[in-house]
Formats: sequence, C-alpha cells, structure tokens
Amino acid sequence: MTCNVLVGGGWGDEGKGKCITYLCFNDKPDIIARAGVGPNAGHSVEFNGEKYGLRMIPSGFVHTGARLLIGAGVLVDPEVFHYELNYLNKYNVKERTFADFRSAIIEPKHKEQDRASDYLSKKIGSTGSGCGPANSDRVMRVAKLAGDIPEMKGYTADVPTEVNEALDEGKEVFIEGSQGFGLSLYYGTYPYVTSKDTTASTFAADVGIGPTRVDEVIVVFKSYITRVGEGPFKTEITQKEAESLDIEEYGTVTGRRRRVGMFDMDLAKESCMINGATQIALTCVDRIFPKCERVKDYSQLSQDVKNFVAEIEGETGVPVTIISTGPDLVDTIDLREELL
Repeated sequence: MTCNVLVGGGWGDEGKGKCITYLCFNDKPDIIARAGVGPNAGHSVEFNGEKYGLRMIPSGFVHTGARLLIGAGVLVDPEVFHYELNYLNKYNVKERTFADFRSAIIEPKHKEQDRASDYLSKKIGSTGSGCGPANSDRVMRVAKLAGDIPEMKGYTADVPTEVNEALDEGKEVFIEGSQGFGLSLYYGTYPYVTSKDTTASTFAADVGIGPTRVDEVIVVFKSYITRVGEGPFKTEITQKEAESLDIEEYGTVTGRRRRVGMFDMDLAKESCMINGATQIALTCVDRIFPKCERVKDYSQLSQDVKNFVAEIEGETGVPVTIISTGPDLVDTIDLREELL
C-alpha cells in the first residue's frame, strides 16, 4: 500500500501534468484522486503524440485501469466536467470518473460574479472560472452540492470511503494536487492567491484521508519559475530575456502570457518545509539546459545540470527523484529506486 500526494511547488504551471501522467502510467495506482480548488487550474498532458488540456478530470486518466475520483474539497463545474468526459471518451473515463457527492457546484452566476469583479479579474488576476465566488457560497453554507443536482446524477461517489478502503486493502492511491504552493490562501503571496489552501495537508483532506495515511509527498518544481496574473515575483526577468532563453509560456486555462523568472531557492525551501516534501520532481530541465533534451540516463546529464540538482537537494534537504528532460513520458529520468 502506498499513498502519494503530488503538489506544485511554485505558482502553478510547474509541469505537474507531465509528472502525474508519468507516475500514474508507470506505477499504475488503483485510484487517482483529484484535489485542489477546481477548474481554475489547467493541466497539460501529452500522451502517444497527443496533447490534452484538462481542468477537472484527473491527469492520470491515461492509466485506464484506475478509478478517477474528485474529492469533496474540489469545486465542480458540471459543464466542464461533462465536456471533459466526452473529450476523453476513448479512454473510457465516463465509466470510471466520479465526484464526491459533497463537492460544491460552480453555477453560471459564480462565473458571472468572478468576471464582473474588477478586483478579482484585474487586481488579483482571477481566471474567471467562478471558483472564488463558489467557495464564498460554500463558506456561507448556501452552495449546491454535486449529490443534489441532476447534472451530476450517476457521477457521484463517497470518495473518502473508497480511498480509505482501497488503502486498507493494500491498493495504491495517487492524489493529484492542483495550482501551486505560492497560490495558497494561507502561505502564498496574499492577496494574489487562490481561494483556498494548496498544500499537501489540504489535498489529503480534500479527498478525505488523514495525514497518517500519506506515504510520499512529491513537490514539483520547474527549472525556472512562472506565474499568471499579478503579485510579487522576486526572480522575474523581462519578457525579452525570456524570449532570448526560449522560455516564454502561455496559461492552459486563460491563454495569458506567463511572467517568467529564474529558479527561486527560497521559495523552494519554504515549499518543501510546509508541504513536508519527501521527494522533488524537477521539470523542464531541457529548457534551461538544452543539451540535456530527451536524455534518459542521469549519467548522461551535463555537469551543469548535476550541479543544479545537487544545489536544490542541498538547500531543501529533499532528494530529486524525477527529472523531466522533455514533454513525452519517455523523456524522464526516474531515480526513485536508487534514492529511496
């Protein structure tokens, strides 16, 4: 029995989708459970030459033997949920995807409120997906729940019971976090944050397991760092510099150009501390060190990359067990057997 929780170490966009896809396809967990805020977070998944952009369905859908669950702590937009069920139909997701019956629902009015708020849309940089207003209604105890609306009939489950029973039976569970540590309502760059906490402890609570059931916390860092929207960014570089380094990016949900900066070691240390990281996954190494693109053996990495990895491990006290050197699943160096 192993329960892994995956967390974004920055402001989102760390490459969690690639890591989740690799880990779930490789380790084949019995349950893949989505935690986090809701459809304001986009995960990009590349598999068998095709690219998918997801906001609700767990990114580990490529492992067709897993049951796909959405925890009670996650907001559900029925329109996005059903769109993705159809979008991913060839992976048989309709037969194996369920949201907890206690998940709060995002209604059209929540999206309208989100987009109509100058404070949220212009100052904070909200994605306009309705998550803030929906979480506000949940706090006020007036939000509708998934088990109470016809649109979710046949697609709800008791997620905590399923996950805990699976662990009791010695099965493998993988919990996908969304957003990133820097966007935590408590620990992020407030007020430029999302509408709830985004740490490993909350992700476990989102799907209904206690902290003693978590075996590994994998924090994902990109080899540089990006953020969408406003807020402090001490390692930020200009867009011209980002273009010269070929590391300009655009958001999965919003399409907005991301702000770009160099790796922030102080943020990485704090993220590992508060999340209780036991492993680090390092992505986009090939973007900063192009000579290592698609390298699949640690011994073949350049000394610059090895020094970068050693510095991260030395500063955080956490082993770097996964190194991504390209977008495809095979472009991954997996050091878990050697290091754990």
